[in-house]
Amino acid sequence: AAAAQGVGYFLCVSIDLEHYPNLLAMAKKDPRIAVSVGVHPNEQEGRDPTADELIDLAAEPQVVAIGETGLDYFRCEEGEEGGLEWQRERFRQHIAAAKITGKPLIIHMRDATEDTLRILHEESADEVGGVMHCFVEDWAVAKCALDLNFDISFSGIVTFNSARALKDVARKMPAERMLVETDAPYLAPVPHRGKSNYPAYVRHVAECIAELRNTKWEAIAEQTTENYFRRFPAIIARKATRQERKFYKGDAS
Repeated sequence: AAAAQGVGYFLCVSIDLEHYPNLLAMAKKDPRIAVSVGVHPNEQEGRDPTADELIDLAAEPQVVAIGETGLDYFRCEEGEEGGLEWQRERFRQHIAAAKITGKPLIIHMRDATEDTLRILHEESADEVGGVMHCFVEDWAVAKCALDLNFDISFSGIVTFNSARALKDVARKMPAERMLVETDAPYLAPVPHRGKSNYPAYVRHVAECIAELRNTKWEAIAEQTTENYFRRFPAIIARKATRQERKFYKGDAS
């Protein structure tokens, strides 16, 4: 189904170390699949990896990024952010690993914009850069992320009628700094909103952005594909010819 919609390659994003070996095994069997390694900020019960552990795990050639990492204060009551120091320390460990390996970061940022951007700045994360995954903020925040060497990745949320500020970001975003994703199985785009999400649905995201930017969806597909290979240069498949790369990113996380 994904291939029929023009999706040719997949980045499977790690959220914990327990399932990472399964992701890596898939990537070793299928050259279309690349993976990241990291522990999601909501995985409170999991063992926190050190930077050295992440560096060792990232040595596999199929690993093209560090993450998903970042901060998530969504379930935190107002004033309780101070109790999430373990999240912030975990985040710093991931940034350290990314800088040493030279592999970009995949950032999760939910209700924690100020602290996320502050830590990225304090830890000089711009040296390696990465992607602001499933971006939902306004243009001011997007500009801060761009200045920190992070590209903006749009999910199905951009297709929602209520996402006015995000649509504005999609209109203003420099073409060479945007990506598209699914965040499957969550956040299915219109017309599948509220249902399970699949990599094939990333085309709806590209079509929405194309409409917002008054261009063809094929142009968005081509541009975001080029951006994908540029941002994740460790992907072996980037050596494919331009003709073979007429597809766009489907985040199969």
